[in-house]
Amino acid sequence: MTSASAKRAVRAAVLAARRALTPAAVARADAALAGSLPELIAPDAALTVCAYVPMTGEPGGPDLPDRLAATPGVARVLLPVLRPDRDLDWAEYTGPGSLAPATMGLREPTGPRTGVTGITMADLVLVPAVAVDRRGARLGRGGGSYDRALARVAPGTPVIALLYDGELLDEVPAEGHDQRVGGALTPSGLRRIPG
Repeated sequence: MTSASAKRAVRAAVLAARRALTPAAVARADAALAGSLPELIAPDAALTVCAYVPMTGEPGGPDLPDRLAATPGVARVLLPVLRPDRDLDWAEYTGPGSLAPATMGLREPTGPRTGVTGITMADLVLVPAVAVDRRGARLGRGGGSYDRALARVAPGTPVIALLYDGELLDEVPAEGHDQRVGGALTPSGLRRIPG
């Protein structure tokens, strides 16, 4: 099996398991994830956090940007804007009214863009993922947008994937261009990944 077909198989299995979760289970999991956000952020910090607006059924829930913005220690939240070349630009989140529907079912901030290098301003990066393995290999949806963006993250900046329980796997297929994460936040808590 090629790496691409192995990725498709793992992605399909994990996304099917997500779709099988009841709305009540998703709400509980998203609330637990939100409750764990303070583990990542010292209350006296003034961090710039790059995050995302979860799609339906994606870990974090639709109000993740609001929860982050209200977390003590967070000074600024930057959210991605998908460019025509599938790279990610960034713009500041200033509240629910600053989001607009975009391509592929996304919601994106409408304010001024920072450019693709906006992610270099981050003190913490929270990324979506379908699965992560115990080595930090991250499996996304297959578009490559986050792999390009994560290649720009400043050394030493924590990159944490938000997952539901059961999505931190022993191994996920990875290729040379796939960017690794330094941890996974699940409803059960934070799991740091060495290296």
